Amino acid sequence: MSTGQGSAGNVIAAICSFFIPGLGQLVQGRLLMAAVQFVLAAVLWLIFLGWVVHLWSILDAALFKPQH
Repeated sequence: MSTGQGSAGNVIAAICSFFIPGLGQLVQGRLLMAAVQFVLAAVLWLIFLGWVVHLWSILDAALFKPQH
């Protein structure tokens, strides 16, 4: 199974992040990035800019390339 950009795992992670920012990163095992994106999105939604982090979260999950 491929694990690079465009792989099924990244597509699933991007879909997860679509619903909850950071969830895709959590699915990929990236706890710190998941926490950063979730907290940032939550804080910024208070001033109506959370969509920026939400988009970043989706793109980050979709474009993730694991280091070997």
